[in-house]
Amino acid sequence: MNQDAMRPEPAHHRKASVLRTVKAVAWSFIGLRKGSEYREDLEKVNPLHVIGVGLAGIFALVVGLIALVNWIV
Repeated sequence: MNQDAMRPEPAHHRKASVLRTVKAVAWSFIGLRKGSEYREDLEKVNPLHVIGVGLAGIFALVVGLIALVNWIV
């Protein structure tokens, strides 16, 4: 077997849209994901994008919860 075919593609060469990354992070927040889609995301999603979208999602969740508590009180 060819050694180049067995090596994973570098993160900066992966082809993934921001929408795909947002969907992957959203599914991970919920905790529901098909195994096949998870494996496909591992191959195509850039880890740096996942970190950025994850931090933005956490920030949005915290701000949303603070706004909800202030609105209720």
